[in-house]
Formats: sequence, structure tokens, C-alpha cells
Amino acid sequence: MHPTGPTPAAARPRRRRSLAGRLFAVQVVIVGAVVAGGAVLAYLFTAGRAEDTARHEATAVALSVADSPTVRTAVTGPDPSAVLQPYAQQVRSDTSVDFVTVMDTDGIRWTHPDPAQIGRPFLGHIDQARLGRLQQETYTGTLGPSVRVVAPVYDDGHHVVALVSAGITVDNISARLRTPLLALAGIAGGALALGATASYLVATRLRRHTHGMDAVELAHLYDYHQATLHSVREGLVLLDRDQRVLLCNDAARELLRLDDSTAELTVRQLGLPSSLSRALESAEPVRDEVHLTAERVLLVNTSSVGPGLGSVVTLRDHTELQGLTGELDTVKGIAAALDAQAHEAANRLHAVVSLIELGRHREAVEFATAELALAQRLTDQVVGAVGEPVLAALLLGKAAQAAERGVELHLTEDSRIDDGVLPDRLTPRDLVTLLGNLIDNAVDAAIENAAHAAPEVRVTARTDDGHLLLRVADTGAGVDPAAADEVFRRGWTTKQHGRGLGLALVAQTARRNGGDVRLGEPGRHDGGAVLTVRLPLQRPAVDA
Repeated sequence: MHPTGPTPAAARPRRRRSLAGRLFAVQVVIVGAVVAGGAVLAYLFTAGRAEDTARHEATAVALSVADSPTVRTAVTGPDPSAVLQPYAQQVRSDTSVDFVTVMDTDGIRWTHPDPAQIGRPFLGHIDQARLGRLQQETYTGTLGPSVRVVAPVYDDGHHVVALVSAGITVDNISARLRTPLLALAGIAGGALALGATASYLVATRLRRHTHGMDAVELAHLYDYHQATLHSVREGLVLLDRDQRVLLCNDAARELLRLDDSTAELTVRQLGLPSSLSRALESAEPVRDEVHLTAERVLLVNTSSVGPGLGSVVTLRDHTELQGLTGELDTVKGIAAALDAQAHEAANRLHAVVSLIELGRHREAVEFATAELALAQRLTDQVVGAVGEPVLAALLLGKAAQAAERGVELHLTEDSRIDDGVLPDRLTPRDLVTLLGNLIDNAVDAAIENAAHAAPEVRVTARTDDGHLLLRVADTGAGVDPAAADEVFRRGWTTKQHGRGLGLALVAQTARRNGGDVRLGEPGRHDGGAVLTVRLPLQRPAVDA
């Protein structure tokens, strides 16, 4: 059986003190040390000032008494004590000194606060005073330790005839210090309490911001944070309230083609497409918006961090997904065209069977032969001219799809692409994106203008001077020359329900493969639009 009961203290993990708690303890120690040091210095300064003040007061009293005519006359009289004792007591009561002692040059007292001490030797040093100098010292006499001053008394011939000592006891000085020291203690206590309170408030705020974690946990959290940012495949950009980049992880730099010098740059300074810049700067959240850069299709989401704190931007690469979607649309279109062809072939077969049943064998053979020749003509032309299987299959499928919609698709006579000519880097997906989107847009344009011209699309696919040339012309209404620069921008469309993404993907794919796409054809004046893609068969050398 396992023992039950509380876990022993030694077995429980020791909880680390939070960073805020440690800072609070350190701040309290620092404040306490500063206050204690200040109190000690203030005490020493106050005590020194008090002792200096007592010495100055004793000096003033001693000099005043020594210069008094009464004292000068009495010290040469027959009974100095009778005159000087009441005088000294009066001076002591009128001043802050504790004793005034008048003595002869041998140190025998004539006055003293305690009359029993009169006639006895003075306790202290008088050597300097007997020589006519002012003598100061702290000495323990009959009244205890005291700060005292001894001054000489001169006669009319400027000879020292007596000595006067005035002093203040150390106990009296300490009593004088009691009030300022109590005030000092109160101020020190108040400063300590105020410092501790301020430290507690700072520690509480810091604890709230650090969620009670200690320094080690914060360091680990930062390490995990950095590792996570640089390992996720989604792009992450943090913007402050002024739209400046605070953080940009590796995936975002790769998706946006940015270098390491993006910190502190604004969104407008990153050189992004205008539509993407507007989305990043928008105050409203952005949800799964598709944006195109020079080489990628990005799915963009933005979210505000908080009032006045900026926003978080996430970027997902949808280039491959968009290509797969285009391929899927092409396959679906081809499947629909094949289904229509199967239906049309069934109708033709029924016509042949019906002619045979009616005994019109010759008409049946002529009808079947004509239909077979018509169907085989485009196939033979495409297969004979285009050796690249992906392009050949795409052209046949698009031709069938266009015929189903009432548009005649022609491959020009100068079309020629041999098998194996196209480089491996030019993937089938890119070929489908380029030619498929161009043909789809041309078919749509031809249908929309069918009331003015018979719907027709002409396709040219050939290699020319080290380049792959793909050209698609339609009988549509054409494109305004003023809009030539806007045709390949995401969102531009002439369709009522279009997304304006096809030609933008064409331009992006062409740039990614080192080529370009242009609108118009020199010498053409019969209306409609002509779009030409030129891709180098070999990548141009990059200067080292």
C-alpha cells in the first residue's frame, strides 16, 4: 500500500520566486540601505554640528566673562568667591552653559555650580590658557563629560591674573540632539515606507506584465518564442501603431522577398504591391484575402493587437494551391468538353445508323467521312506542330471546350515546338497557368463580342530566338490602351463577375520564369486583344 497524507516538504518542487518578487526584494534592500546610510550620515552630521555649536556657545560665554570688568576687579580683591560666585551663577542661568568656573592661575576654583567644589583644583587642562591662549577640550569633570573652554583674564598690564572656564555637558548636548534625531528617524521611516510602497507597486505591475514568471522562465520563453517564429512555415509580421515593422520571421522575409534590414521600416518602405500595402495598413481586420507579389500568391490575414498597439499579419503561400486550382479548372473544362464531344459523337453515330437503316449507304459514308476529317484536322495540326505533350493536350482540350461554347480556336501555321526543347524548370503547371488563362480570357472576350464579330481565338506557340513565345489573339472588343498597365494588376477585369486574377497570375508566372507578358501586337488594326508571353529557354547569367 502506498502511504497517504501530505507530500513531504522535501519532495515538493521548490517554487521559484517571480522576477517581480526578486526585484521587489532587491529594491527594498537598496531603499533600506540608502535610508539607513542617509540616517547615519545625518546623525553624524547633526551630532558634529551640535558639538560645534556647544563649543561656540561655551567659547562666547568664557570670553565674555573673562572680559567683564566685574571679574577683572574681583580677581584682584580680598575675597573673589564672594563676588564671583553669584555673578557666575547668574551668567549660567542666563545662558545655555552648564557651568561657569572662575579660578586663579593655579587652577583653584573661586566659583562652581556646586559650592562644595569651591577651593578645590579645577579638573582639566589649563596650560595653554595660562600662556594667554584659548584652550578647548572635552573632559570628564565633576559634572561628567563636558565640552569646555578655558579663557585667560588679563589685568591692565595685560598679564594673566585668572582663568575662566565655561562648558556644556555631553548629556545636555545629547538632550539637544534628541528632537532632531526623532525627526530624522521619522523621516527615515517615512522614506523607507514610501520606497517600499513604490517598490511594491512597481513589482505588482511588473508581475502582472510578466505573469508571475521568474527571470529563467522569461529567458526560456524568449528562446521558445524565437525558435517558434523562425520554424513556422507561415509568414509572420508584427507592426506597431505607426505601421513600422517590429518583427519579421524567416518565412515572411522569403515570401515578401525582404532582407534583414526591415526593422523600423514602414509598410510603404518595403516595396510591396500597392494592394498588399493597403491591406497591411488597413484598420479593419483582413480575412483570407488573396494578394499577388512578383512571384507568389499570398493569403493574407491581419488582426489588431489592441488599442494603439499595432497589428499582427500572417502570410500563407498559396502559389502551389492556386496552380493546382488552375489545373483542376482546366481538367474539369476538358472533361466537360469531352463529355460534350461524346454526346455530339453519339448524335453523329445515330445519324449514320439512321442513314444506313434507310438504305442510304453512300450518304452515310460521306457524312461519317466528313465528320471524321473535321475532327481529325485540328488534332493532326496540334500534334504535328506541338511536340510538348502538356501543351498539345491543353490545346486540344481548350479547342473542344471553346467549340462547345461556340468559339472556333485555331493554331497558327507558324506554331512549332519540338519535344524536349523546353527546359525542366518550366513546369507543366506553369505552362497550364500561362496558356490556359490566356485562352480562357480570349474565349470569354470573343463570346462577349459575338454580336459584332464571329467568335474566334488564334493561338501561336513556337520557339523564337532562344525564347518560348505564346501568343493568343481574340475577336473581342479589345483593351483600352490607357489601361495597358492595369491589365496585369490583380482585380482588373472587364467581366461582370470576374475576380481579375487570371492575367495577374500569367504576369506573375512569366516573371518567375524570367520572362514577361505584353499587351498588343505591332501592325494589328482589326480589333480584339493580343497577349504575348516570352520566356527565355535558358536563364540569363547573373553577375557575381
